[in-house]
Amino acid sequence: MAEFTLPKNSKVQKGKHFPAKDAKGKVRTFKIYRWNPDDGANPRVDTYEVDLGSCGPMVLDALIKIKNEIDPTLTFRRSCREGICGSCAMNIDGTNTLACTKAIDDCKGGQVPIYPLPHMEVVKDLVPDLTHFYAQYASIRPWLRTQSAPPPDRERLQSPEDRKKLDGLYECILCACCSTSCPSYWWNGDRYLGPAILLQAYRWIIDSRDEDTGARLDDLEDPFRLYRCHTIMNCARTCPKGLNPAKAIGEIKKLMLQRRG
Repeated sequence: MAEFTLPKNSKVQKGKHFPAKDAKGKVRTFKIYRWNPDDGANPRVDTYEVDLGSCGPMVLDALIKIKNEIDPTLTFRRSCREGICGSCAMNIDGTNTLACTKAIDDCKGGQVPIYPLPHMEVVKDLVPDLTHFYAQYASIRPWLRTQSAPPPDRERLQSPEDRKKLDGLYECILCACCSTSCPSYWWNGDRYLGPAILLQAYRWIIDSRDEDTGARLDDLEDPFRLYRCHTIMNCARTCPKGLNPAKAIGEIKKLMLQRRG
């Protein structure tokens, strides 16, 4: 599993402690990374004690309770609360995952460490800067690219067999858990597309309705964009949707070999 790694020369200080008050149930301790770009201070880890008797079962429930009832300055992203949007991706208990689908009871030990996604610039607290990640996604032009005229009276159809090829690909929610768990992406993220974007690229390459497969493969024929994958498999182990980006990358490499004859 990919554990959170601090940037070089960063100094994380011991932060504030917020004890639980008038707890009516089991108390769980959350140690949360804090950094505010506006106060000029070093990052710190604040400690929060949460009464689980008045809290939902997921880590996101605990974060919302902390923000609403204990410390309103805590900053994090969240939206759907159902593992669909990917907004609440962060490093919880040493693993990249979604706070909304990570059960508190599944976290080992008495304390639950929570950090932003590793090896990303931090906007504030648990919010990573995904600007570059989304730019890489846009670079693969993730939509149907066709040359033929669309049918005048229906959508572009595909057989059930061809539709089945998209299973395990279309479910990706671009949470970036896999890419930020990949050492090769840590080292080469400026040029290597990473597992999430390459899985998305394969989703369009394999789509029978797409008519630009050759150009898509040409765009990936680069020593860095595709071939920095070393099949470490952190991506598959950490994906909160149970997908296997490494397999998709392998399939792209096979298609490259087939083109060369």
